[in-house]
Amino acid sequence: MRWKNDRANNSQSKDPFRQTSVAGSRVTVQSVLELVNDGLSFKEIIQGYYPELTIEDIHACLQYAIALVAAEDIHLRSVAT
Repeated sequence: MRWKNDRANNSQSKDPFRQTSVAGSRVTVQSVLELVNDGLSFKEIIQGYYPELTIEDIHACLQYAIALVAAEDIHLRSVAT
């Protein structure tokens, strides 16, 4: 994980409003994950939305989400679209 004060490690940091954000930025992990969910490539996210992020930052967001799911008992169900 990369904490806000340690850019060498791949993790996120917590902002004062308890939303996890990418270290060194105000970009929330949720915002990045929503773009990934919408089908945008990492390159599109960086070029079109958050040029301050790196591919490693986006990977860290995915790793964060995986860690959350692994740590909790979450029951997902599909929703008809």
